[in-house]
Amino acid sequence: MTLKRLSTKLPIFISVSLLIGCEQSSVTDEKTSPRPVKTVTAMAEQGAVASLPGVVWAQVETDLAFRTLGRIVSRKVDVGDLVLKGDIVAEIDPLSLRLAVRSAEADLRDAQAQFENAATIEKRKRTLARMSAGSVADRDLAEQQLKSAKANVAKATASLAKAHEQLGYADLRAEFDGVVTATSAEMGQTVSAGQPVLRLARPEQRDVVVDVPEAQFRSVRLEDRFSIALQLDRRIQVSGVVREIGPQADTNTRTHRLKIAMHQAPDVFRLGAVVSATPVAKGGKRAIALPSSAVGDKAGTDRVWIVDPSTGTVAPRPVQLDSHTADADSGPSSVRAAGGRGSRHRRGQ
Repeated sequence: MTLKRLSTKLPIFISVSLLIGCEQSSVTDEKTSPRPVKTVTAMAEQGAVASLPGVVWAQVETDLAFRTLGRIVSRKVDVGDLVLKGDIVAEIDPLSLRLAVRSAEADLRDAQAQFENAATIEKRKRTLARMSAGSVADRDLAEQQLKSAKANVAKATASLAKAHEQLGYADLRAEFDGVVTATSAEMGQTVSAGQPVLRLARPEQRDVVVDVPEAQFRSVRLEDRFSIALQLDRRIQVSGVVREIGPQADTNTRTHRLKIAMHQAPDVFRLGAVVSATPVAKGGKRAIALPSSAVGDKAGTDRVWIVDPSTGTVAPRPVQLDSHTADADSGPSSVRAAGGRGSRHRRGQ
């Protein structure tokens, strides 16, 4: 009975042993066999930069306004007109201002008459006091009245000067040579002091205004150089540098505004012209384009695996990433790593 049971269980034990042996051998083979990886040869190349559309604006634009209340009776310029410094561009009704000048002139004449009368009285009182025919108190009072009359003359003179100055406010004059870019008041309209009437821009000082996406904004710095080309004729180009960076992104487009100052731009770059601004690489900066799957992050450091063809081994190397861009050849997304030599890296770890 015992032999019979052993004979039936022995094949089972042998089969189990064989299966365990096979599993152990397969695990050993899996550990020892190399895992194939995909390698890509990456070369440093001059990074292609995208051009950004922009518009030519004036660096200096000033809103001209009257300095006193009045009704506009004349506006001598329209949008696009060139004006010189000191030219009259608009006028308000000067009637009330002229009346104010006449009133100030009358006040001055009255103050001068009172001063002459006070001077005569003071002279008489001083003579009487010297001859002991009048009191010292009368003499002192006459001197005080003379001083008061003299102060009234000075006050009336200042009031007349102010009235003449305000009469000059009836004419709105250009503060510098420029071109009219906008008008905001018409003839017959009553405007208050400081209300804009028109906008004047300096045509010789021009900027290119560009809205930069937030991803590309991180690499823009002041004094960065740009190449500016007309979109109608890209053969016409000038250089410019970034002089102002918008500190806050637009709430709708999430773009930052750059102002690029153009140097010695020809007249064809008129205000409002549409141009293309292309960043100029600094000192021939070169970068290596890598697939994003080839970059790993360990302890906050970006690195890639470099293949040594002579030994057939791989080793990690830290890299400095420049930006993330879309790349059809390298996959749905890629990164640009700063560098100057070619290297062979593997995807995955």
